Amino acid sequence: MQIRLFTTLFLVFTLTLSFAQKDVKIEGTVLEKDTNIPLEYATVVVKTKEDNKIITGGITDTNGKFNVEVPAGTYIVSVEYISYKTKTFPEQTISKDTDLGTIYLALNVDTLNEVMVVAERTTVEIKLDKKVYNIGKDLTTAGGTVSDALNNVPSVAVDIDGAISLRGNGNVRILINGKPSALAGFGDTNVLSQLPAEAIERVEVITSPSARYDAEGTAGILNIILRQKETLGFNGSINSTIGNPDNIGLNASLNYRTEKYNLFTNLGWRYFDAPRNSFNDVTRFDRLEDGEIISPTFRRIIEDEEVERLNRNYNANVGIEYFLSDKSSITGSLFYRFGSDADLAINESERFNDGIIVEETLRRERDTEQDNSYQIAVNFVQRFGDDADHKLTVDFQYENDSEEGFTFLNEDYLSTDQTDPEPFQIEQEFTNEDQKEYLFQADYVLPIGEDSRFEAGFRSNLENEITDYRLEQEDLDTGQLVRNDTITNIFDYDENVNAIYSQYGTKFGKFSFLLGLRLEHTQLKGNIDSRLSDEDLENAYQFPIKTDFDNNYLGLFPTVNLIYNLSGADSDSEESITLGYNRRINRPRGWFINPFPTRSSRTNVFQGNPNIQPAFSNAFDIGYLKRWEKLTLTSSIYYQVETNSFERVEENTGRQTTDEIDIIRTIPINLSTNKRTGAELGVLYNPNKWLRLNSSFNFFQFETDGEFNDVDYSAKNTSWFARFSSKVTLPWQIDWQTNAFYRGAQQDAQSDTEGLLSIDLALSKELKIKSNSLTVSLNARDLLNSRKRKSLTTTEFFERYSESQWRQRQINLSLIYRFNQKLNKRERSGRGENGDGDDMDFEG
Repeated sequence: MQIRLFTTLFLVFTLTLSFAQKDVKIEGTVLEKDTNIPLEYATVVVKTKEDNKIITGGITDTNGKFNVEVPAGTYIVSVEYISYKTKTFPEQTISKDTDLGTIYLALNVDTLNEVMVVAERTTVEIKLDKKVYNIGKDLTTAGGTVSDALNNVPSVAVDIDGAISLRGNGNVRILINGKPSALAGFGDTNVLSQLPAEAIERVEVITSPSARYDAEGTAGILNIILRQKETLGFNGSINSTIGNPDNIGLNASLNYRTEKYNLFTNLGWRYFDAPRNSFNDVTRFDRLEDGEIISPTFRRIIEDEEVERLNRNYNANVGIEYFLSDKSSITGSLFYRFGSDADLAINESERFNDGIIVEETLRRERDTEQDNSYQIAVNFVQRFGDDADHKLTVDFQYENDSEEGFTFLNEDYLSTDQTDPEPFQIEQEFTNEDQKEYLFQADYVLPIGEDSRFEAGFRSNLENEITDYRLEQEDLDTGQLVRNDTITNIFDYDENVNAIYSQYGTKFGKFSFLLGLRLEHTQLKGNIDSRLSDEDLENAYQFPIKTDFDNNYLGLFPTVNLIYNLSGADSDSEESITLGYNRRINRPRGWFINPFPTRSSRTNVFQGNPNIQPAFSNAFDIGYLKRWEKLTLTSSIYYQVETNSFERVEENTGRQTTDEIDIIRTIPINLSTNKRTGAELGVLYNPNKWLRLNSSFNFFQFETDGEFNDVDYSAKNTSWFARFSSKVTLPWQIDWQTNAFYRGAQQDAQSDTEGLLSIDLALSKELKIKSNSLTVSLNARDLLNSRKRKSLTTTEFFERYSESQWRQRQINLSLIYRFNQKLNKRERSGRGENGDGDDMDFEG
């Protein structure tokens, strides 16, 4: 009996101990008080009763539900959400699975000012395939554009010509809300200089894209996510700007949201003068031709050009999101943009022999251009079951862009030593470009358990571009303008890309991975309608040209992304390591293929190459993140090998102008291999509410290996760029921000480019008007007027020193009025489907 009793007691004690050590669940649902709207991303924190130490925590899903596990015990449970009053459950004895039921959070009006301070900060999130920079209130870009805002994002640089690069590599894919868009100008990044910076919510820097993304862009992808208003009722903002040089802009962002639908619109108008200038000093050498030394007609030529650029832009984006049910929604939108530009370029040329000016000319170029583009987009989302992540997303997008350009060119002698100089021909250029693009896309996501997900999809991107170019030149005998049939042409170009992909991701413990494979078929098809035959074109442009070509490429693009969380559950900091691999493609754009030369200069022309092939790259990336309460450190090292890489080379065409000046052309070619190695470091430090610091440093080295026309263009280029930003809150709640950017010197096969420094300053004051606000900002971009590119190019035939400035110092005064905007931001079941490619959101 005693043995039996002892055995029974032992079993009861063992079972009790085992049950005591088993984790139990705490669950519940968080809703907004009065409206009963689920609050997604509300934070649940569980602390010990004795020492107030955090044991665990979690966030709510799209339905406001949460579920956390803890060992049995007594805890303090709190539920928090930005701008809402915290709900606390003191001394909760949790011995079994516990449902806290429905928890209602009320808006805390007293904390709105504090929330605004949080919203001002630029934060970074590390995910499996990308870094997400949530853009804070950047004062230096108030009244500025998307391009200005991108120039303050770590890893990104916008050069003086408006070209965007990632880690020093210009082959970057620009997406808007996860898709190619007319808002990004069909790949023309200059269009981003027409959209207000205020429109950006966050920028995803995707240096190791997953298989869900198009394989285009060897540098990676910049995905610009535009702001979406989630507050019920009517709300919006009005942004007005005035600046010098002339910069006048007005933008209105309006939103009306109900439980069933959401109406949104963004209207903008901008008028600006963006004067630019350039200077070129060219020394030409003797050349050997058929065993004979040929001396240039002019040993040295100096060109000094000033350009006035008047631009008028209008854009409108209107749409509606309709919630068909709790599990499905459909969104339709229409974007329209109209641009009217008028440029006047005056180029004064001085020509020397033996150090003496022997001839001076003045060239005038008048350009006008009108650009009409629109985009129609439809997005459908269907969710399945109780899991919000189990969904099907279908997108259709049609874009149309039409540009009409006219150029008038004339040049006159100011002085010359010629006895009877032949006058220059007056020229007129007419250019019509029509571009159409269709996008079909479907993505299916299937969660497998709590920590795994399978995804598959299809994308078809069909693009056609027709360039109709006509050149008329003066007949010097009659004075009449006559069509030049040898240069006039119609270039019809198609780029069709069809792709399927699948990927699988999972998370176990501290380790997460995402594996994917993408299959893409690319068709690059072109037809040149010209009076010249293939043989005539080859003789004229000195390389084989096909007036009708159809190139097809089939490629597999694997991706691997890994992340390991080094921090423990009770750690006060966050620490992780990421590893990425991906294969990418760089497809030549139409203007890289069109063989007919530009006419903006008689002596220096750009000419496309119909024989250029796509380039392929393999890239590896290792990243490290360490986050404390007030400090975030990010770093990475990367290596990329690109085959058939593009390179622009300059060479003497062997032809001369009517006044016997050698014509130099720039042509893109496949230059064999390009190896890229680099490292980057970023620091975000917010020691106090009144001080915020942000800095980053990028170092990279490009090594090219190849030759063209028996010339070796192998070279090694080592460069770097760094940026620093500080934001200080002065007395009377005046914000003062300083941004500094420095790009180190660069070298390539033919040129050495000096480093440049740019500094931006801004002051801002926010005024509260009941529940609305008015922000007044004064900023100066490129305060020192030092953002100029200076380079020295050396070839066998010439040496050229050049300076260019795309935009002069700009001073802007901006007023932003926001009305009826609560600061809480949430998503409901149909929301967040902007195609932003949210793959496995396992954060570091």
